[in-house]
Amino acid sequence: MILTTTPSVEGRPVQEYLGVVAGEAIVGANLFRDLFAAVRDIVGGRAGAYERVMEEARDTALKELAARASELGANAVVGIRLDYETVGGGASILMVAATGTAVRLEAR
Repeated sequence: MILTTTPSVEGRPVQEYLGVVAGEAIVGANLFRDLFAAVRDIVGGRAGAYERVMEEARDTALKELAARASELGANAVVGIRLDYETVGGGASILMVAATGTAVRLEAR
């Protein structure tokens, strides 16, 4: 499955547009990670724990997106957009949404 943020795949014309697909991941940040990130923000440096959580959430959303596209018979998703939002009390929950257009590309 080809996943791309571009509207097309070079050298592979779109045979059929199959529709918009989406994948979501919602993860909670635990208290220890929140406190550690706050300390890191105060003293400087990167918040590695949050980076890993965001990476896992993004990967989950993209896998879900690809699975839904595959169910439609797609071999690619073009025009992918990733959105990150915090929700819940104190913004303690991270939501990642991936959307794009499922397509069937011409075979090579």
